Amino acid sequence: MMKKNFSTKPIVVGIDIRDLKIAKTGTKTYLEEICKEFKKGKSGFQFYFFDSPLPVYNGKNKVLKLVEHLRFFLWKQVMLPFLAAVNSCDVVFCTDFFVPYVNINFKTIPVFHDAFFWEYPEHYNKHWLKIFHHLGVNAAKKSPYVIAPTLYAKNRIAHFSTLIPEKIIVISEAPKTLPQNEVLSTGPIRLKTKKFFLHIGTFEKRKNISSLVESLHKLHRKGYTDYSLVLCGQFSPKNDMDGGVDILNSIKKYNLGDYVIMPGYVNDHDLSWYYRNAELYLFPSINEGFGLPILEAFQHQLPVIVANNTCLPEVGGNAVLTFDPFHVDELVEKIILIIADAEFRATLIENGNNRLAEFSWKNTANELLAVFKATQKHYTES
Repeated sequence: MMKKNFSTKPIVVGIDIRDLKIAKTGTKTYLEEICKEFKKGKSGFQFYFFDSPLPVYNGKNKVLKLVEHLRFFLWKQVMLPFLAAVNSCDVVFCTDFFVPYVNINFKTIPVFHDAFFWEYPEHYNKHWLKIFHHLGVNAAKKSPYVIAPTLYAKNRIAHFSTLIPEKIIVISEAPKTLPQNEVLSTGPIRLKTKKFFLHIGTFEKRKNISSLVESLHKLHRKGYTDYSLVLCGQFSPKNDMDGGVDILNSIKKYNLGDYVIMPGYVNDHDLSWYYRNAELYLFPSINEGFGLPILEAFQHQLPVIVANNTCLPEVGGNAVLTFDPFHVDELVEKIILIIADAEFRATLIENGNNRLAEFSWKNTANELLAVFKATQKHYTES
């Protein structure tokens, strides 16, 4: 292969941004925020942001979904490498697991946010799984490096994928940039109580959200009836993944219809209001790749309780309380510990501020730039 002469030119990086049309929640935040950083300009680098001119289909029609899979394949394996070659890219960076299998004088860097494709195969279309295993993973094996958001995610990915652990680089994420200055006198919804606990995220089964409804029921039975629960998020579009029915059944079972609020998808201004006005952030998930809401809660001076598994304690550090997500009584105890002790609550908030200082999208971008530089070195030596 002909080696490029890098002595007189910056490192040219192509960023695949087509996923902005598809991604939701954490993966969308990742791509949006990292693009903001790269668009500020970085010395020694030139960035191109590549997007497909074709629309993306997100509906449920099986034929149209199959057409969308074909469009995705053509984008990743034909159009994206073509654009990268035409623009003389040295590196192509993709945040959605998939990079081009065939590269023309450039190297690829994918982000694997988690190991869910392996851990929950029943949640994915069988054709999509084949594409991931036979194309996505094999293309990643050709990449000099793969990015993972936590050590936990790295270990799980290495375990399932047979990727060399040394090539999986852990680079942390950071909280979403939310409006901080605008103060709303009233909230976007009416609550039966002034105090509420908060959870944000899609209603997937792995999120274990119905346990929060049960915990609220047990709190009320203990006399803490002045608290509600706000669940910001949407039902999963995939029936096998959706835990929304379980949530609704729990609300009905415990007669908490007036105390559990489900506002659906909320915009950034409303989201910021919920964070600022909540009493606690509760994160009972049984599997996560990173857990951005932990940092977003810290950003809004909000104490956090997380499940004691996967990456959540890794991200939260000493600034969170943990509990066994399969034992609701333990969660109830931790909630009472915080709401009944103002001094302890203040300590958690202070620890959250200190922990938050370790995460920023600027740091994430700089660590990615270091990987791009290492990739260039890998390229010139290959």
